[in-house]
Amino acid sequence: MQELPRRILVVEDEPAAGMLLSLLLESSGYEVSVANCGATALSFAADQRPDLVLLDLRLPDLPGYQVCRELRKLSHSWEFPIIMLTAMDRPIDQLRGFAYGADAYLTKPYDSSELLKTISILLRETVFT
Repeated sequence: MQELPRRILVVEDEPAAGMLLSLLLESSGYEVSVANCGATALSFAADQRPDLVLLDLRLPDLPGYQVCRELRKLSHSWEFPIIMLTAMDRPIDQLRGFAYGADAYLTKPYDSSELLKTISILLRETVFT
């Protein structure tokens, strides 16, 4: 019996960045949905229950940190990791990210192999180096 692909929700307000992430993740066997704002991401997560969320911090409607906190409230119903993927690269930004509930914090520009490895580790998949 074949396993269903893991579902990843990409929360990214830049269409080109969302498309690149989708292509990368889909070519790695993941099912991907993209939300371009925090409210859409929260609604999608509640309805579709993703296995992992990639979250940008600069969103047009809600601060990414607030979205992360709200996603964490949803994760009491089911477990899913959150990776903050952002251009905000100051140490204080990273500390805030973890304080708000992120499981990992990667900065843009990101290395695709590092991103895929982080996703695999958080989803407890076999990682080959």
